[in-house]
Amino acid sequence: MEHITDTNIEQSQPTAVTIGNFDGLHMGHRALISLTKDFAKEENLKSVVFTFNPHPMFLLKNRVHSALVMAPEEKKYIIESLGVDTYIEYPFSLEFASMEPEKFANELIFDKLNCKVLIVGENYKFGRKQSGNYQLLKELGEKRGVKVIYVPSVLYENERVSSTRIRNCLIEKDIELANTLLTVPYFIIGQVAQGKKLGRTIGFPTINIVADPVKLFPPNGVYATKTIYDGKVYSGVTNIGINPTVNGTFKVIETYLFDFHKMVYGETIKTHFFKWIRSEQKFPSVEDLRQQMERDAKKAKEYFDSEEFDKWRKLY
Repeated sequence: MEHITDTNIEQSQPTAVTIGNFDGLHMGHRALISLTKDFAKEENLKSVVFTFNPHPMFLLKNRVHSALVMAPEEKKYIIESLGVDTYIEYPFSLEFASMEPEKFANELIFDKLNCKVLIVGENYKFGRKQSGNYQLLKELGEKRGVKVIYVPSVLYENERVSSTRIRNCLIEKDIELANTLLTVPYFIIGQVAQGKKLGRTIGFPTINIVADPVKLFPPNGVYATKTIYDGKVYSGVTNIGINPTVNGTFKVIETYLFDFHKMVYGETIKTHFFKWIRSEQKFPSVEDLRQQMERDAKKAKEYFDSEEFDKWRKLY
Protein backbone atom coordinates (compact mmCIF):
# COMPACT_ATOMS: atom_id res chain seq x y z
CA MET A 1 0.00 0.00 0.00
CA GLU A 2 1.24 3.47 -0.93
CA HIS A 3 1.13 5.74 2.14
CA ILE A 4 1.29 9.53 1.67
CA THR A 5 1.58 11.91 4.62
CA ASP A 6 2.41 15.21 2.89
CA THR A 7 0.85 17.41 0.20
CA ASN A 8 2.50 15.56 -2.69
CA ILE A 9 -0.61 13.57 -3.55
CA GLU A 10 -0.54 13.66 -7.36
CA GLN A 11 -1.66 10.43 -9.02
CA SER A 12 -0.83 9.54 -12.61
CA GLN A 13 -3.21 6.59 -12.70
CA PRO A 14 -6.97 7.35 -12.63
CA THR A 15 -8.47 6.75 -9.20
CA ALA A 16 -11.58 5.88 -7.23
CA VAL A 17 -11.52 7.95 -4.04
CA THR A 18 -13.35 8.00 -0.73
CA ILE A 19 -12.93 10.90 1.72
CA GLY A 20 -13.52 11.12 5.45
CA ASN A 21 -11.95 11.12 8.90
CA PHE A 22 -12.49 7.36 9.26
CA ASP A 23 -11.84 7.31 13.00
CA GLY A 24 -12.44 3.77 14.19
CA LEU A 25 -13.08 2.38 10.71
CA HIS A 26 -16.54 1.29 11.82
CA MET A 27 -19.15 -0.47 9.69
CA GLY A 28 -20.15 2.79 7.98
CA HIS A 29 -16.57 3.57 6.99
CA ARG A 30 -16.06 0.05 5.75
CA ALA A 31 -19.09 0.39 3.47
CA LEU A 32 -17.46 3.44 1.85
CA ILE A 33 -14.10 1.71 1.42
CA SER A 34 -15.67 -1.49 0.12
CA LEU A 35 -17.63 0.39 -2.56
CA THR A 36 -14.52 2.35 -3.53
CA LYS A 37 -12.61 -0.88 -4.03
CA ASP A 38 -15.50 -2.32 -6.08
CA PHE A 39 -15.46 0.65 -8.46
CA ALA A 40 -11.68 0.54 -8.68
CA LYS A 41 -11.80 -3.10 -9.71
CA GLU A 42 -14.68 -2.70 -12.18
CA GLU A 43 -13.27 0.39 -13.89
CA ASN A 44 -9.54 -0.39 -13.66
CA LEU A 45 -8.82 2.45 -11.22
CA LYS A 46 -6.52 2.81 -8.24
CA SER A 47 -8.39 2.79 -4.90
CA VAL A 48 -7.61 5.77 -2.65
CA VAL A 49 -8.63 6.51 0.94
CA PHE A 50 -8.19 10.22 1.67
CA THR A 51 -8.16 11.36 5.29
CA PHE A 52 -6.53 14.03 7.45
CA ASN A 53 -3.83 14.25 10.10
CA PRO A 54 -4.19 15.58 12.70
CA HIS A 55 -7.89 14.83 13.01
CA PRO A 56 -9.78 18.13 12.43
CA MET A 57 -11.37 17.97 15.89
CA PHE A 58 -7.99 18.67 17.51
CA LEU A 59 -7.71 22.01 15.73
CA LEU A 60 -11.37 22.98 15.40
CA LYS A 61 -12.16 21.85 18.97
CA ASN A 62 -15.69 20.91 17.95
CA ARG A 63 -15.97 17.68 19.92
CA VAL A 64 -16.78 17.06 23.57
CA HIS A 65 -14.32 14.16 23.68
CA SER A 66 -11.20 15.10 21.72
CA ALA A 67 -9.57 11.70 21.46
CA LEU A 68 -9.37 9.05 18.77
CA VAL A 69 -10.96 5.63 18.68
CA MET A 70 -7.93 4.61 16.61
CA ALA A 71 -4.49 6.17 16.81
CA PRO A 72 -3.00 7.06 13.40
CA GLU A 73 -0.75 4.00 13.26
CA GLU A 74 -3.68 1.75 14.20
CA LYS A 75 -5.83 3.24 11.45
CA LYS A 76 -3.06 2.74 8.90
CA TYR A 77 -2.72 -0.88 10.04
CA ILE A 78 -6.42 -1.59 9.43
CA ILE A 79 -6.66 0.29 6.12
CA GLU A 80 -3.72 -1.67 4.79
CA SER A 81 -5.40 -4.91 5.85
CA LEU A 82 -8.47 -3.89 3.82
CA GLY A 83 -6.47 -4.01 0.59
CA VAL A 84 -6.48 -0.32 -0.35
CA ASP A 85 -3.98 0.80 -3.00
CA THR A 86 -3.20 4.28 -1.66
CA TYR A 87 -3.78 5.80 1.77
CA ILE A 88 -3.41 9.57 2.12
CA GLU A 89 -3.15 11.37 5.47
CA TYR A 90 -3.33 14.94 4.21
CA PRO A 91 -1.84 17.57 6.57
CA PHE A 92 -4.71 19.43 8.23
CA SER A 93 -4.36 23.02 9.39
CA LEU A 94 -6.63 25.98 10.10
CA GLU A 95 -5.50 27.51 6.80
CA PHE A 96 -6.49 24.33 4.98
CA ALA A 97 -9.86 24.31 6.79
CA SER A 98 -10.62 27.75 5.35
CA MET A 99 -10.24 26.56 1.75
CA GLU A 100 -13.30 27.14 -0.42
CA PRO A 101 -15.10 23.83 -1.09
CA GLU A 102 -14.92 24.30 -4.88
CA LYS A 103 -11.14 24.65 -4.73
CA PHE A 104 -10.81 21.58 -2.51
CA ALA A 105 -12.90 19.45 -4.87
CA ASN A 106 -11.49 20.69 -8.19
CA GLU A 107 -7.81 21.14 -7.39
CA LEU A 108 -7.10 18.48 -4.79
CA ILE A 109 -9.55 15.69 -5.49
CA PHE A 110 -10.42 15.90 -9.17
CA ASP A 111 -7.10 17.24 -10.51
CA LYS A 112 -4.29 16.08 -8.23
CA LEU A 113 -5.84 12.71 -7.45
CA ASN A 114 -6.92 12.18 -11.07
CA CYS A 115 -10.26 11.12 -9.60
CA LYS A 116 -12.85 9.43 -11.83
CA VAL A 117 -15.14 8.08 -9.10
CA LEU A 118 -15.71 9.78 -5.75
CA ILE A 119 -17.52 8.04 -2.87
CA VAL A 120 -18.71 9.98 0.19
CA GLY A 121 -21.12 9.50 3.06
CA GLU A 122 -24.48 11.21 2.71
CA ASN A 123 -23.66 13.66 5.53
CA TYR A 124 -20.17 14.54 4.32
CA LYS A 125 -19.32 18.25 4.72
CA PHE A 126 -16.10 19.94 3.64
CA GLY A 127 -14.40 23.25 2.92
CA ARG A 128 -14.72 26.63 4.61
CA LYS A 129 -17.30 26.57 7.41
CA GLN A 130 -18.28 23.07 6.26
CA SER A 131 -20.16 24.71 3.37
CA GLY A 132 -19.53 21.92 0.84
CA ASN A 133 -21.74 18.83 0.64
CA TYR A 134 -22.63 15.91 -1.61
CA GLN A 135 -24.86 18.01 -3.85
CA LEU A 136 -22.02 20.44 -4.57
CA LEU A 137 -19.64 17.55 -5.29
CA LYS A 138 -22.18 16.03 -7.67
CA GLU A 139 -22.60 19.31 -9.57
CA LEU A 140 -18.84 19.87 -9.79
CA GLY A 141 -18.25 16.26 -10.75
CA GLU A 142 -20.74 16.40 -13.62
CA LYS A 143 -18.78 19.29 -15.15
CA ARG A 144 -15.55 17.30 -14.87
CA GLY A 145 -16.83 13.89 -15.89
CA VAL A 146 -16.40 12.52 -12.37
CA LYS A 147 -18.94 10.08 -11.02
CA VAL A 148 -19.89 11.18 -7.48
CA ILE A 149 -21.78 8.67 -5.33
CA TYR A 150 -23.07 8.98 -1.80
CA VAL A 151 -23.52 6.08 0.60
CA PRO A 152 -26.46 6.32 3.05
CA SER A 153 -25.63 6.21 6.74
CA VAL A 154 -25.40 2.71 8.16
CA LEU A 155 -27.90 2.13 10.96
CA TYR A 156 -27.65 -0.25 13.88
CA GLU A 157 -30.67 -0.66 16.14
CA ASN A 158 -32.28 2.28 14.30
CA GLU A 159 -29.46 4.67 15.17
CA ARG A 160 -26.73 6.00 12.90
CA VAL A 161 -23.32 4.38 13.30
CA SER A 162 -20.72 7.08 13.90
CA SER A 163 -17.35 7.61 15.55
CA THR A 164 -19.05 9.83 18.12
CA ARG A 165 -21.47 7.03 19.04
CA ILE A 166 -18.55 4.64 19.49
CA ARG A 167 -16.66 7.13 21.64
CA ASN A 168 -19.70 7.41 23.87
CA CYS A 169 -19.94 3.60 24.11
CA LEU A 170 -16.32 3.40 25.25
CA ILE A 171 -16.78 6.17 27.81
CA GLU A 172 -19.88 4.39 29.16
CA LYS A 173 -17.99 1.04 29.33
CA ASP A 174 -20.31 -0.53 26.75
CA ILE A 175 -17.45 -2.38 25.10
CA GLU A 176 -19.76 -4.98 23.55
CA LEU A 177 -21.77 -2.42 21.56
CA ALA A 178 -18.63 -0.50 20.57
CA ASN A 179 -17.13 -3.71 19.20
CA THR A 180 -20.29 -4.51 17.22
CA LEU A 181 -20.25 -1.05 15.59
CA LEU A 182 -16.52 -1.30 14.87
CA THR A 183 -17.02 -4.82 13.36
CA VAL A 184 -13.73 -5.83 15.04
CA PRO A 185 -13.05 -5.52 18.77
CA TYR A 186 -11.62 -2.23 20.01
CA PHE A 187 -7.87 -2.58 20.33
CA ILE A 188 -4.71 -0.89 21.49
CA ILE A 189 -1.40 -1.30 19.69
CA GLY A 190 1.61 -0.28 21.74
CA GLN A 191 5.17 -0.97 22.63
CA VAL A 192 5.94 -2.98 25.75
CA ALA A 193 7.75 -1.01 28.44
CA GLN A 194 9.20 -1.93 31.81
CA GLY A 195 6.92 -1.34 34.79
CA LYS A 196 7.31 -1.66 38.55
CA LYS A 197 7.32 -5.48 38.23
CA LEU A 198 4.96 -5.78 41.22
CA GLY A 199 2.76 -8.28 39.40
CA ARG A 200 5.69 -10.65 38.98
CA THR A 201 6.24 -10.75 42.74
CA ILE A 202 2.63 -11.79 43.46
CA GLY A 203 2.30 -14.37 40.69
CA PHE A 204 0.66 -12.12 38.08
CA PRO A 205 3.41 -10.78 35.77
CA THR A 206 2.00 -8.06 33.55
CA ILE A 207 2.92 -6.53 30.22
CA ASN A 208 2.90 -2.72 30.27
CA ILE A 209 1.91 -0.99 27.05
CA VAL A 210 2.89 2.51 25.96
CA ALA A 211 0.03 3.62 23.70
CA ASP A 212 -0.53 6.76 21.66
CA PRO A 213 -1.64 9.63 23.96
CA VAL A 214 -4.18 10.92 21.41
CA LYS A 215 -6.17 7.68 21.74
CA LEU A 216 -9.42 7.41 23.70
CA PHE A 217 -9.14 4.72 26.37
CA PRO A 218 -12.11 3.13 28.13
CA PRO A 219 -12.61 4.21 31.77
CA ASN A 220 -10.08 3.05 34.33
CA GLY A 221 -10.79 -0.53 35.33
CA VAL A 222 -10.23 -4.17 34.50
CA TYR A 223 -11.27 -5.77 31.20
CA ALA A 224 -11.30 -9.23 29.63
CA THR A 225 -8.89 -9.03 26.70
CA LYS A 226 -7.14 -11.01 23.99
CA THR A 227 -3.58 -10.11 23.07
CA ILE A 228 -1.80 -10.96 19.84
CA TYR A 229 1.95 -11.50 20.03
CA ASP A 230 4.11 -13.13 17.37
CA GLY A 231 1.03 -14.37 15.51
CA LYS A 232 -0.45 -16.13 18.55
CA VAL A 233 -3.49 -15.13 20.62
CA TYR A 234 -3.42 -15.12 24.41
CA SER A 235 -6.37 -14.55 26.74
CA GLY A 236 -5.90 -12.25 29.69
CA VAL A 237 -7.08 -9.34 31.78
CA THR A 238 -6.05 -5.74 31.22
CA ASN A 239 -6.04 -2.95 33.77
CA ILE A 240 -6.31 0.66 32.65
CA GLY A 241 -5.53 3.03 35.49
CA ILE A 242 -2.93 4.45 37.83
CA ASN A 243 -2.26 1.53 40.20
CA PRO A 244 -3.63 3.25 43.33
CA THR A 245 -2.76 0.33 45.61
CA VAL A 246 0.93 1.04 45.09
CA ASN A 247 0.54 4.83 44.93
CA GLY A 248 0.65 5.13 41.15
CA THR A 249 0.13 8.60 39.70
CA PHE A 250 0.03 8.25 35.88
CA LYS A 251 -2.11 6.19 33.51
CA VAL A 252 -0.82 2.75 32.59
CA ILE A 253 -2.16 -0.10 30.51
CA GLU A 254 -1.02 -3.43 31.89
CA THR A 255 -2.08 -6.89 30.83
CA TYR A 256 -1.75 -10.22 32.60
CA LEU A 257 -1.69 -13.00 29.98
CA PHE A 258 -2.70 -16.52 30.93
CA ASP A 259 0.05 -19.09 30.28
CA PHE A 260 2.57 -16.55 28.96
CA HIS A 261 6.12 -16.45 30.28
CA LYS A 262 8.18 -14.47 27.77
CA MET A 263 10.10 -11.21 28.19
CA VAL A 264 8.92 -8.89 25.43
CA TYR A 265 10.26 -5.46 26.39
CA GLY A 266 10.51 -3.14 23.40
CA GLU A 267 8.25 -5.27 21.21
CA THR A 268 4.87 -4.22 19.82
CA ILE A 269 1.68 -6.05 20.79
CA LYS A 270 -2.00 -5.65 20.01
CA THR A 271 -4.64 -6.05 22.71
CA HIS A 272 -8.39 -6.43 21.98
CA PHE A 273 -10.95 -5.46 24.61
CA PHE A 274 -14.17 -7.45 25.09
CA LYS A 275 -15.83 -7.00 28.45
CA TRP A 276 -15.62 -4.67 31.43
CA ILE A 277 -15.05 -6.65 34.65
CA ARG A 278 -14.78 -4.00 37.37
CA SER A 279 -13.74 -0.43 38.13
CA GLU A 280 -10.25 0.38 39.38
CA GLN A 281 -10.01 0.44 43.14
CA LYS A 282 -7.46 0.81 45.90
CA PHE A 283 -6.96 -2.27 48.07
CA PRO A 284 -5.86 -2.33 51.72
CA SER A 285 -2.82 -4.45 50.90
CA VAL A 286 -0.91 -6.09 48.08
CA GLU A 287 -2.30 -9.46 49.24
CA ASP A 288 -5.86 -8.16 48.80
CA LEU A 289 -4.87 -7.02 45.31
CA ARG A 290 -3.49 -10.48 44.54
CA GLN A 291 -6.73 -12.18 45.61
CA GLN A 292 -8.76 -9.77 43.50
CA MET A 293 -6.58 -10.47 40.48
CA GLU A 294 -7.35 -14.15 40.92
CA ARG A 295 -11.06 -13.34 40.83
CA ASP A 296 -10.59 -11.08 37.79
CA ALA A 297 -8.76 -13.82 35.90
CA LYS A 298 -11.49 -16.32 36.78
CA LYS A 299 -14.20 -13.97 35.45
CA ALA A 300 -12.30 -13.40 32.22
CA LYS A 301 -11.83 -17.13 31.66
CA GLU A 302 -15.53 -17.72 32.31
CA TYR A 303 -16.41 -15.02 29.76
CA PHE A 304 -14.14 -16.50 27.08
CA ASP A 305 -15.73 -19.93 27.69
CA SER A 306 -19.28 -18.55 27.53
CA GLU A 307 -21.82 -18.23 24.72
CA GLU A 308 -21.48 -14.46 25.04
CA PHE A 309 -18.06 -14.70 23.40
CA ASP A 310 -19.28 -16.95 20.57
CA LYS A 311 -19.81 -14.07 18.11
CA TRP A 312 -16.06 -13.36 18.23
CA ARG A 313 -14.73 -16.87 18.68
CA LYS A 314 -14.13 -17.51 14.99
CA LEU A 315 -11.70 -14.57 14.89
CA TYR A 316 -9.54 -16.11 17.60
